[in-house]
Amino acid sequence: MGDKREDAHMFRDLEIWLNHFEYHAEHPRCVPAGLSDVLKPEERRLIARSIATFQLGEQSEGNALLFSAWRFAKQHDAAPLIRIVELFIREQQRHSALLRKFMEDHELAQKHTDWTDFAFCCLRRLGGLELQLYLLITAELIASVYYRALEVATGCQRLKVLCRTLVADEMAHVGLESQLLLTLRAGRPALIRGGLRLLHRMFFASTAGIVYLTHRAVLRSAGYNMVGFLRVCRTQYDFHLEPPATCRESGQRPFRQA
Repeated sequence: MGDKREDAHMFRDLEIWLNHFEYHAEHPRCVPAGLSDVLKPEERRLIARSIATFQLGEQSEGNALLFSAWRFAKQHDAAPLIRIVELFIREQQRHSALLRKFMEDHELAQKHTDWTDFAFCCLRRLGGLELQLYLLITAELIASVYYRALEVATGCQRLKVLCRTLVADEMAHVGLESQLLLTLRAGRPALIRGGLRLLHRMFFASTAGIVYLTHRAVLRSAGYNMVGFLRVCRTQYDFHLEPPATCRESGQRPFRQA
């Protein structure tokens, strides 16, 4: 159990995140009207299936995540987390709507199923909040690299700004997820902590490799080969989930452990 100072730190951090998500719910990032919106035929062929896969992945209803957050919040006296997750899910669904509107305007076919989305959906049902956070941060770190590559691969100004908008939101999500995961990890024995880090790094690298193989046309157009793409993804991972040892050992935990 944490002391009162740890509890105060917990609520302060959660309130900061709650304020962030509430502000962006009221003032969502948007793509300005009037941008050049020309998508060349070769660009359509290049991005159509790829962007449809990412649009599908953004539109989850998030029921399993919300239930896990509710259960965790009740166990750890972290009530603001429930509202934070509700707003987070709503923001993800807004991303899906922005991508869908772009696809509709350019008559790009939507996907209703994809094996990668199905696999993530199945994995999300296997564990609680911590597992779901590992899956989320994996998807969002890799997506942030993909959207930057998509921005480079197209000359369509509307799509470029849309990619920047999505990345800006994704990076805020990653900030929340990494803080939660580092907090949960810090409360575990060193051996378990090391095992979790190793397993997640392996899963992350495998997922990034699959993303490269399934979206390689877009990524190659942006200048990535597999080694380069994996390197950039790993750099993102290390920045957010592998802070210096002194920070890991001395950082306060924003959640009281049961």
